[in-house]
Amino acid sequence: MKSIRLKTFLPIMAACLLALGSIAPGPAAAEFSAERQAIAEGAATNEALGAFYRGRDFEPIWTTAEAADRRAALLAALERADDHGLPASRYDPAVLRAAFEAATNPRARGEAEVLASQMFLQYARDVQSGLLEPTEVVGDIFKELPRADQHEQLTEFVSGNPYVFMRALPPQHPEYVRLMREKLRLEQVLGTGGWGPEISAGAMEPGDTGAGVIQLRNRLISMGYLERSASASYDIALEEAVRRFQEDHGLTADGEAGAATLREINVDVETRLGQIILSMERQRWMNRERGERHILVNIPEFHVYVIDGEEVSFESRVVVGHTDFDRHTPEFSDIMEHMVINPSWNVPRSIAVGEYLPQMQANPGAAGHLQLLRGGRVVSREGIDFSQYTRRNFPFDLRQPPSNRNALGLVKFMFPNQWNIYLHDTPARNLFERTVRAYSHGCVRVHRPFDLAYHLLAPQEADPEGFFQSTLRTGRETQVNLDEPVPVHLVYWTAWVTPEGRVNYRDDVYGRNAQLWRAMQEAGVAVRAATS
Repeated sequence: MKSIRLKTFLPIMAACLLALGSIAPGPAAAEFSAERQAIAEGAATNEALGAFYRGRDFEPIWTTAEAADRRAALLAALERADDHGLPASRYDPAVLRAAFEAATNPRARGEAEVLASQMFLQYARDVQSGLLEPTEVVGDIFKELPRADQHEQLTEFVSGNPYVFMRALPPQHPEYVRLMREKLRLEQVLGTGGWGPEISAGAMEPGDTGAGVIQLRNRLISMGYLERSASASYDIALEEAVRRFQEDHGLTADGEAGAATLREINVDVETRLGQIILSMERQRWMNRERGERHILVNIPEFHVYVIDGEEVSFESRVVVGHTDFDRHTPEFSDIMEHMVINPSWNVPRSIAVGEYLPQMQANPGAAGHLQLLRGGRVVSREGIDFSQYTRRNFPFDLRQPPSNRNALGLVKFMFPNQWNIYLHDTPARNLFERTVRAYSHGCVRVHRPFDLAYHLLAPQEADPEGFFQSTLRTGRETQVNLDEPVPVHLVYWTAWVTPEGRVNYRDDVYGRNAQLWRAMQEAGVAVRAATS
C-alpha cells in the first residue's frame, strides 16, 4: 500500500516543485514533467481536449505500452477514412505512425500523444456527424447536426473497447451501408475504365438499328442494366433495360432513349461517384434516431414517405418549391403535431404584397376569393384605393376561407416551424402528372392527402376514414391533434440505394449539391479509382 501511494505521489510532488522552481528534478521526475508539459501545451488549443487531460493530470492515453490496442484501433480507422468519402489527408495515418515511431524522448511522446487525440477527435466528428457545416455552405439547409461532446467521446473511448468504439462511429443505418458499398463498387468500375464511350447518336426508339443502338446497348451492359448481347437492334430486351434505367433516374419510363435519357446515360462514373460520396455526407448529418415512425420528404425526388420501422408504409408524389431561389423548399427536421381539416389559407406576407397587391391595384375586384383582414377582422374592399399602398405599408392581411378551391385544398399537415413550411392538399391536381414537380412557394403539396390523413389517424381512430370524412363534411376548420407526434425530415437526396440494391439518382434541382461538393473538395475530398 505504501509503495502504491508513494508511486502516485512522487510525480505530482515533483511537478509541483518543478513549477515552483525550488528543486532540481531528478531524471525520472524531469522526464515525467517534460512529457506532461508537452501534453498540457498541445491540449490547450482545444477546450475539450484540455479539460480531458487536466482531469487525468495529463496522463497519456496513446503512448504507453498498455495503449497498444487504442493506437491500433485508431490507425486502422484512419486507414479506412477514404472508404467513407472523407479526406484522408486530414488525418493521415502515416503522419501519426511516424510521430509514434519518433517518440523516443519525453517531449516527442507528449507531442505524439496530443496529435493522436487531435486526429481522433477530428475523425470521430467527421465520420459520425459530417465533414461540413452545411448551413454555412447553403442558405436553405437548416440541419442541427448530431455533434457529440468531445470530452465525453474521449472518456467513453478510454473506458471501453477501442475497436468497438471506432466501428460504432459511422452511421449504422442501412442506407449508409448501402451507399458505402456502392461507392466501393464504383471505384472498381472507375479503375477498370468506367462505362465506356459516351453515346454520340441522337434519340432512339424500339425498332431502330445501327451504330447508335450498339453504343446504347454497350453502355447499358457496362452499367449492369442489360445482359451481354450481340444484338444490333433496339429490341425488347434493350427497351426493358432503358425502362429500368429511367425508373432509377426519375425519368418517364417509356423505354425510349430520348434526349433526357441519353443525357443521364452519358453521365460519367466520376460524377456518379461524387453524388454517392455527397449522399454519404448527408446521411452523417442524420446520424441520430429518426423516429420509429417518421415522415421523409425527398425534395429532388418529389416524393413523400411514411416509414415504420425502416419499412415504407405509405408513399405519394409531391410538388415542392419552385426553382426560383426565394421559393426553395428548405431542408430541416421537425415534429408533425396535428392536421387541419377544411383549412383556411392565411396568405404569407411575401405573396400578399408581391403577387396579390399588384393585381388589386390594377383591378380592385381581383383576387375576389380572398378576404381582406385588418386587426384580425374582415373588412370590405369597397372604397379602398389600393394604389396608395406599397409593399411596405400595405395594412391588410389576406385569407382564403375553407372551400374546395382553397389553395391548401381540404387538409394540411402541420409541424410548426419558422419557415411556415408544411404538407398540404391542393386543387391544382394536374402538376402531379409531371416528372419534375417544383412549382410551389416552398410548401409540399401531396398527391394523396386524404390517404396520408387516414394513415396518420389509424393509430388513434378505429375508423380513420370515417372520422376524417365526417369532419370534412362539416365544412368547418378543425384541428385534429396527433396522439403520437411524428418526426418529419425534409431531405435532399440525389443518390440512394434501395433495399433491393437499385441505385437511384436525381437531378440537383436547386443546385445545392454543386455548392456542397465544391466545399467538400476544398476540404480535401476527391473521387478515386480502385487500384486492385
